[in-house]
Amino acid sequence: MRLAGKRALITGGLGGIGRKVAERLAAEGATLALADAAAGESPVADARCYVADLARVSECRRLADEVRADLGDIDLLVNCVGVFERSEFDETTEENWDRNVDINLKGVFFLIQAVAPQMRRQGGGRIVNITSIAASQGFATAQAYCAAKGGLLNLTRALALALAPDGINVNAVAPGFIRTQMTEHQWTDDAFIGSLGRMLATRKGYMEPDAIAAAVLFLCSDDAAHVHGVNLGVDDGWLAGISGAAFT
Repeated sequence: MRLAGKRALITGGLGGIGRKVAERLAAEGATLALADAAAGESPVADARCYVADLARVSECRRLADEVRADLGDIDLLVNCVGVFERSEFDETTEENWDRNVDINLKGVFFLIQAVAPQMRRQGGGRIVNITSIAASQGFATAQAYCAAKGGLLNLTRALALALAPDGINVNAVAPGFIRTQMTEHQWTDDAFIGSLGRMLATRKGYMEPDAIAAAVLFLCSDDAAHVHGVNLGVDDGWLAGISGAAFT
């Protein structure tokens, strides 16, 4: 198994993408710690679950300490935690802005800051952040989300440079349109799905979370030992451009 003996901390581990990442990493032999904002049913029977508000720096540090105390040093950190809120420009509030930035960006940085020193001591580790296609392209009704995910993308690059000398690989996966509870308002909209299918290179609609889990597994494995600072798009070709079918 590709991750035998590895200990993985997955934030947002009870969400749509996080659950599939947990299942995939566990199937490859990893021991799991799953953190989320509220208690819930674990997708993996023997995983340890933690409740943490990762918008707060103190909670990021507490979580890292508790996982190390329970499982030992963390080999793999996968940041699936995230929030998405539609908000028109004139309707975006300070609360909306802060929630997007605190959860999608600030908390990720400070959790990495809490975990990286022990990865250094043990000679390395893998960190994978979940960005978004919105990290590279703007969406008119989600400015705060785009700003936070764009920041996370460049943070991933900066941390890759800072931590590579210590044997720590920092990379990201950029999901496209993924079928989760958070996006249900879109994938249940037939008109939207029709438009999306014409724009995507594959002519398909929403992908399942398993597609993201497979990419995360690759970046956590030894196969990605020489991969640093990459934002791996799993998006059915969205970031490559708009399909010609959109104009016919």
